[in-house]
Amino acid sequence: MMRKWTWALLFAALIMIVAAILLNLGISEKQAKKPQFLFVPKTTDQQVEFWEAMRQGVNMAAEEFGVEVKVAGMPSESDIDGQIALLEQAIIDKPQAIILAATDYNRIVPVAKRIVEAGIILISVDSAMKEGISSSFIATDNYEGGRKAGQLLVDTIDSSEDGPVAVINFVRGTATAMDRERGVLDSLSLRPDIKVLDTLYSNASEQQAYEMTLELLQTEPGLRGIAALNEPTVVGAARAIKELRAVSRVKLIGFDNSMEEIAYLEEDVLQAIIVQKPFNMGYLAVKAALDLSEGKFVQPVIDTGSESITKENMYTSDKQKLLFPFMEK
Repeated sequence: MMRKWTWALLFAALIMIVAAILLNLGISEKQAKKPQFLFVPKTTDQQVEFWEAMRQGVNMAAEEFGVEVKVAGMPSESDIDGQIALLEQAIIDKPQAIILAATDYNRIVPVAKRIVEAGIILISVDSAMKEGISSSFIATDNYEGGRKAGQLLVDTIDSSEDGPVAVINFVRGTATAMDRERGVLDSLSLRPDIKVLDTLYSNASEQQAYEMTLELLQTEPGLRGIAALNEPTVVGAARAIKELRAVSRVKLIGFDNSMEEIAYLEEDVLQAIIVQKPFNMGYLAVKAALDLSEGKFVQPVIDTGSESITKENMYTSDKQKLLFPFMEK
């Protein structure tokens, strides 16, 4: 009798072990079937808050929708060759989707075409590419943002003086840079009495923007204003203006949002910023990639919008939500 009970217990234990193994295999198989996406921002420099906010949007969507998202990028926005090489490797690795912020409007096109030809879903965020290769483009209307920045510059400079204004762009050839500059210049062109200097390029480097602004302030003593077109460029220009005590005569309009920019707004070094919604871009990009992988329709262009923020309106509740977006704890 004892032997029968022993065999029964052993058999029951064996069944439980087999069940546990099958359950674990089922969980592993389920995990293995999670969609695999790759997010490629223009830079992985954590000091640039714009890309950090977008990454947080990507992470939230990945957690919510059960997607695995790997992040890969270059330390510098100006490393176009590095981004191309990274994308070449991604084609070999073959994730289901790539969410890409292209560092160049033209040069990224050939590798982007190869991504699509390889059967990988391609979503563009922030920066478009020539020929509209991606399945969906999720971004700010950068021309409209540039137009707003140009009008703000017109409104804030001293109209009683005759000095020029300057535009400091970031990476030459990037779609966002071209669109913002075009918008700024179109607004300034409505005031033919305002002389606009040749556009400068900071390569999205705070230090380069700082040095360029120092030189501008010294070589153009009548300079009335500057439009700086991305976060590092704004911070570098503001630092130079403050250091040379040119706050009262040189008005600065910027793009993007960071704690340093907010501080410069409060100090009147910076008169206004055009704030985008990078968190939304990242979140919607993952959702679009997942929808496309499931055969659902996704709008080819999704405009996430932008807002003009000044010292006067920065404390209102809706603007505070933009200035201090959701951040990971």
